[in-house]
Amino acid sequence: MSSPADAVSRRKLFVTTALPYANGPFHIGHIMEYIQADIWVRFQRMQGHEVHFVCADDTHGAPIMLKAESEGVTPEQLIARVGELHKQDWARYHISFDDTHTTHSPENVELAQSFYVALKARGLIASKEVEQFYDPVKGMFLPDRYIKGRCPKCGASEQFGDVCEVCGSTYAPTDLIEPYSALTGAKPQLRQSQHLFFRLSAPEVVAFLKQWTQRTPLQPEVYNKIKEWLGSNEDEGAAGLNDWDISRDAPYFGIDIPDAPGKYFYVWLDAPIGYLAALKKHFDSGNARAAVGNTQTFDEFLRDAATEQYHFIGKDIVYFHTLFWPAMLEFSGRKTPTNVFVHGFLAVTGEKMSKSRGTGISPQDYIARGLNPEWLRYYIAAKLNARVEDIDFNPDDFVARVNSDLIGKYVNIASRAAHFITKHFDGRCGTPSESVEALSHRLSAARSAAEEAAKLYDAREYGRVLRDAMRFADGINEAFDAAQPWMLAKDPDQRDALQTICSQALAGFQLLTVLLAPVLPQVASTVAREMFGRDRDFVWNDAWTEPVAVKPYRHLMSRIDQKQMDTLLEGRSAAVATLPQPPAAKQPVEEQATSVPTREAVAPGVNNTISIDDFAKIDLRIAKIVNAEHVDGAAKLLKLTLDVGEAGHRTVFAGIKSAYDPTQLVGRLTPMVLNLAPRKMKFGLSEGMVLAASGEEAGIFILSPDAGAKPGMRVK
Repeated sequence: MSSPADAVSRRKLFVTTALPYANGPFHIGHIMEYIQADIWVRFQRMQGHEVHFVCADDTHGAPIMLKAESEGVTPEQLIARVGELHKQDWARYHISFDDTHTTHSPENVELAQSFYVALKARGLIASKEVEQFYDPVKGMFLPDRYIKGRCPKCGASEQFGDVCEVCGSTYAPTDLIEPYSALTGAKPQLRQSQHLFFRLSAPEVVAFLKQWTQRTPLQPEVYNKIKEWLGSNEDEGAAGLNDWDISRDAPYFGIDIPDAPGKYFYVWLDAPIGYLAALKKHFDSGNARAAVGNTQTFDEFLRDAATEQYHFIGKDIVYFHTLFWPAMLEFSGRKTPTNVFVHGFLAVTGEKMSKSRGTGISPQDYIARGLNPEWLRYYIAAKLNARVEDIDFNPDDFVARVNSDLIGKYVNIASRAAHFITKHFDGRCGTPSESVEALSHRLSAARSAAEEAAKLYDAREYGRVLRDAMRFADGINEAFDAAQPWMLAKDPDQRDALQTICSQALAGFQLLTVLLAPVLPQVASTVAREMFGRDRDFVWNDAWTEPVAVKPYRHLMSRIDQKQMDTLLEGRSAAVATLPQPPAAKQPVEEQATSVPTREAVAPGVNNTISIDDFAKIDLRIAKIVNAEHVDGAAKLLKLTLDVGEAGHRTVFAGIKSAYDPTQLVGRLTPMVLNLAPRKMKFGLSEGMVLAASGEEAGIFILSPDAGAKPGMRVK
C-alpha cells in the first residue's frame, strides 16, 4: 500500500539532532533528544515524506586533545573509539539515522573553510587582539574550564573559570581569585594573541537575525529569549550582540584556518557545519538515492526551495543555533533553518543529572541489565511536548506507566482477541454481525483518530498522542469485556458475534499500533509482519483499514520486573548516598547561629518547612469525579475515576468511604496530586491522590474549587 503523501504534498526534510561530543559515552539526556527527533522522523516517513536524518560526532577542541593525551592515544584514536560506542547506542535505542559521520572529515574541512572564505568576502571576519590565560608549563592558552580558582562572588575554592558551581555566578576567567591551571597547577600568565572574530554585531547581521526570528515559527520561550539577546538601540538596557571569537591558537585539535598559520577554527564554528558534512556524505555515497529515490545532488537539494531544514537541540545551546548558525548560513549564501526545535533537560527523580555525583542513569547500563529500550522510548515520549520544559524520569512512575499502558492496556488486546480468532476461525478476521453503517462509522472514527494524532505528532505533542491512544485502548478493552467473548465461545449460535467482537478489537489494535509505531518501531514491525502477515511495516493510512487475518499470538512485550529497576538504581543510590555537600558561603559567627530556623523556631503545629522549589515539584490539578464505587473487601476505600482534562482519566483509591456515599461524589470537582508515583494495591493501581481535610474531630472533607474551575487546570 502506498503512503498517504502524493507527489504534490510530499515534503523534503533535512533533520538533525545536536552533535554529541566525542569524549565519552552518552548519558540519558542524549538519548532523550535522539528519541524525540527519531519519533518525529519516523512519523514523517510513515506519511510518505522524503526524509534525510543525519548526525555526526563533534570531534574537535582542547578537551578532546587533552583527554587523548591523558590516555596515551592520538585524538583520532580516541574519537574513533568513542564513535563506535555512539553507533552502538543509536542502534540499541532504534535511532533511525540515515547516515552518521564525524566533524573530523574531509567534507567538514572543505565546508568549514568555504564558510570562512565566504564570510570574509562579505567583510564579516575581523581580527582583534585578546588577552588570555596561558599555562607556561603546558605551553598553551587555557580554555575557561581548564582554569580554576576561588569564586570572586562567594569565595568558594576549586571553581572553574566561567561559572561557580556553589553560588551559580558567571564571570570571566580573569575575575577568579588565585587562579591556577587545572592541567599543571601552574599560575597562569596573561598573554595577548591575535584572534579572528565573526562580526555578529554587524548591522546587516543583526537586521537579518531580527527578520529571521520574526518569520521563523520558533517556540515562544525561544523567541522571547532571542529578542532579549538581540536587543535594539531603542530598547533601554538591551545587551545586543557581541562579535564571536572563531579562532584558537596551537596546540589545538581542529581545522586549520586557511590564511592564518597556527590558528584553528574554534570547535563551535565547525560543529554545526558538521550537519552539512554528514548530509554531503549521505548524498555523495548514494545513500540518499537508495533510501528515498532522491535524484538531486547535495548542492541541488540544499538550494531547492522545497527543502525544509530542522534541528532538534537542548535549551543550553539555543544561542549557537538561533544566532551564529543562521547568520553563518545566510551570509555564506546558504539556506537557513526552517525551524529549531528546543527541548528542556531530563532530571532523574527531580535531581539534575551529574556523572560525578551519580544522579543520572546510564543508558548503557540500562541495556546491559536487560531493560527494553522501547519502554524508555514510550515513557519519554509520554512526557514530551512542544514546549521547552524540563521532564523528570521517576523510576516508580516508569514501572507503573509502562506496565499499565503497554502491557495492561495495549498488548492485552492482542493477546486476548487473537486467541479466539486463531482458535475458532483459522485466523480469519471478519465482522458478520456488524452493519454496513456501523462498519463505516467505525472506520471513519479510526481515520479521524489517526488524523488528529498526525497533527499532534507533527507539532511534537507526543504526550497527547499517547494519552489519546491509551483512552482508545481503554474503550476497546471495555467493549471486549462487556461482550464476554469467553462466554460467546461456548455457544455455537453466537459464532458470528464472537468473530465480530474479536475482529473489531484487532482492528482497534492495528490502529493503536500504527499510532504507536513512531514510538515503538520494533513492536510495530513485529505486529505488521508476524501478527498480521504483511510484507512491510505499517504506513499511516493502515490505521483505518481492516485486518484480513491474524496469526497465533506471539509474545510482544513483557512487564518490567521491579528487580531490574532496583539493580539499575543500586549504583546510582550508592553514589548519591556519598555525595559531598558543597561548602557554604562564609557568614559572621552571629548569623551562623540564627540563619537556619530550628524545629522550635517553626510555628506551633507546622511540620518541617519546605522551599518554594520543593512545592513546585507537586503537580496539583483540578479533577472531575466521573465515577465512584465501593471496593470489594476494602473497609475504607472508594475507587474514583477522575477526569484531569488533557492528562486523561486517572484511577485513585481514596480512604473516604466513611464520609461519602459514592453517588454523592460523581460530578464533583476536587484538587488532586497528578505526579504522585502510581502505587500498586491489591485492589488495583492508584494513579494519584485527591485532597481532603481532617482533624482531631470526626470527619473527612474533600476539598472543592470555586465556581469556574475546569478539569486539568493547575493549582498554584
